[in-house]
Amino acid sequence: MQISQHLSLKPYNSFAIDVKAKYFAAFESVMVLEELLSAAGHEQMLVLGGGSNILFTGDFNGWVLKNECKGIRLIDEDDNYFYVKAAAGENWHQFVMHCIAQGYAGVENLSLIPGNVGASPMQNIGAYGVEIKDVFHELEAFHREERKLVTFTLADCSFGYRESVFKNKYKDQFIILNVTFRLRKKPVFNTSYGAIEQELEKMGVQERSIKAISEAVIHIRRSKLPDPAETGNAGSFFKNPTIPTLQFEQLQQSFPTIVGYPAGAGQTKVAAGWLIEQCGWKGYRKGDAGCHARQALVLVNYGNATGAEIVQLSTDIINSVQEEFGIHLEREVNLV
Repeated sequence: MQISQHLSLKPYNSFAIDVKAKYFAAFESVMVLEELLSAAGHEQMLVLGGGSNILFTGDFNGWVLKNECKGIRLIDEDDNYFYVKAAAGENWHQFVMHCIAQGYAGVENLSLIPGNVGASPMQNIGAYGVEIKDVFHELEAFHREERKLVTFTLADCSFGYRESVFKNKYKDQFIILNVTFRLRKKPVFNTSYGAIEQELEKMGVQERSIKAISEAVIHIRRSKLPDPAETGNAGSFFKNPTIPTLQFEQLQQSFPTIVGYPAGAGQTKVAAGWLIEQCGWKGYRKGDAGCHARQALVLVNYGNATGAEIVQLSTDIINSVQEEFGIHLEREVNLV
């Protein structure tokens, strides 16, 4: 067990913000985790996975514990499903690629999402018409205070749009160690969302497969989103806001091209990227903090931006969208 002091967290967050942690250590097992929790005592603590949904606004005056638990295995199957358990420290995209290679269907639409497996249920990650809740079976998490393992079922997690009990009710109380997914033996192809159908046609795909859908999603994401290895970012910075359908219809009268999707009884989900773009932010840059030129939902660090500069840019965007459309944007990225 190695504990580092005043370590730069720049390599450990996809925004590449150069801040330091008072203490930093990694764990690959529950035993090491327990030792680190004892060493940290009651000091401030942050558990880090892939660092892809976080924005550091300053040095972290406490313990940063990096989850490096690894392993993927088939633990059960029935007539319709494979049950696949993945450790929280596994890279999400590599897990998806593993599932496709094995013929486990259901996560292909979630290809190339940055981050690790452990963050997937916390955030209820989603893309192209699929969310984690659609393929989730259960997870095991370690209670920080009580020092015990707890199993969470689908119902226990209270999944919502980019929400779960781990972001609100149980915030900072549990450390997710592994997730078990229920994946189909017979694929149900979800190609109606976004430009998947057009991309499959462009690729000349004659027969649908989970591999082809994954490749289409990867092509689309790469064409629109910056690679964090080249340009610091955390993917979509804002959630798509949900508003009353009546309000949406009123906005349509003034803004006929506004983009929205049905979101349940009397509600419409509005494309945040469209709202931001209409306010003139797409491609905006001030110093090294900017709004990506191809996708307005993505805020970027072009080199040496501080977390505070990115936060200020996001606040300016939120205020301008509120002023123009009367809609409040909510950050998807966690500020630390």
